Amino acid sequence: MTTTSDQPEPSTCDDATVVQDTVRWLERAVIGLNLCPFAKGVHTKDQIHYAVSHATDARELLQDLQRELEALAEASPEKRDTTLLMAPLAMPDFLDFNDFLGLADELVEAMDLAGILQVAAFHPRFQFEGTLADDVSNCTNRAPYPTLHLLREESLDRAVEVFPEAEEIFERNIEVLERLGAQGWAELDVGPRCPMGHGAKSDDKTSEKGGA
Repeated sequence: MTTTSDQPEPSTCDDATVVQDTVRWLERAVIGLNLCPFAKGVHTKDQIHYAVSHATDARELLQDLQRELEALAEASPEKRDTTLLMAPLAMPDFLDFNDFLGLADELVEAMDLAGILQVAAFHPRFQFEGTLADDVSNCTNRAPYPTLHLLREESLDRAVEVFPEAEEIFERNIEVLERLGAQGWAELDVGPRCPMGHGAKSDDKTSEKGGA
């Protein structure tokens, strides 16, 4: 696991900045490049809830995730369709974060929310299995900060009805990023402004898990 020395001090990262960085990434990358055709609708209708976790480890982040899952399950879909939970102080190492996703899935099951809500993920150092760390294709799942995306299953089902070719989105996104190139991605300026610990090198291991 990541050591305490890799963690930034909570006072160095302002919640408003974290949210602003995430919205900028959503607007310029996710919506701007049409990486997710479902995102524009909930964004323009102000149905995305942004939450910043101050967790510095898996236990604290799991507690925050539980609270956000409960809040989303209880909220009206018209007012809150989805939640982005950013954790700028936790798990800058992608492998740690990827391992955490198993705990997140177990939590959804334990809360009897399987089939109702699901958790997808983004990370600034996301890496698909079989790729190099600097492959631009990894940017499809890279956000400014470690981010848990809480989704409603019903919303996903409706979205698939509107976009029956949804299974082709992943392949299309890879093509879009490869055409854009690393320089083009950098010019989008969708990185974090808060000092994070995820700049350190991680292992060469990668994950099969993907985000939304």
